[in-house]
Amino acid sequence: MINLKHCVKFYFAQDIGGFFIFMGVVFITGINTLIFYGLTKIGNTSGANPLIPIISVGVLSFLLCMITLGLFDDAIRATLMCFAIDMDLNNGSPQYGPPTFHEKLEEIMDEKFAKNFDNAQVA
Repeated sequence: MINLKHCVKFYFAQDIGGFFIFMGVVFITGINTLIFYGLTKIGNTSGANPLIPIISVGVLSFLLCMITLGLFDDAIRATLMCFAIDMDLNNGSPQYGPPTFHEKLEEIMDEKFAKNFDNAQVA
C-alpha cells in the first residue's frame, strides 16, 4: 500500500537511480575492456588473436558491475520505503533522519511540505 500511495516518488527515484547504475555499468565495462585491449596490444608479440580474452573480460566486467552496482538499486528502494513510512506515521512530514537529510528535503520539497516540517520540528 505504501508503494501505491507514493508511486510517483518511488518511480522517479528508481528511474533516476536506474539510469545512473546503467551509466556506471557501461562506463566501467567499457574502460576495463579498453584497458585490457591496450594491454594485449602492448604485450602481444606472438600475433595471436586476443578477441576471445577481450570478450571474456567484457562479459565478466559487466557481470561484476551488475552485481555490485545493483546493490545501489536496493539501497534506493529501502531509503524510499523508510521515507514513505516516516511520512505516513507523522502526518505527511518526516520526523526521523540526520539533519543533513532534512536540510536537503527542505530545499527540494514545496512550501506546504516546508510549513508542515517546521510545525513538526517545533512540536
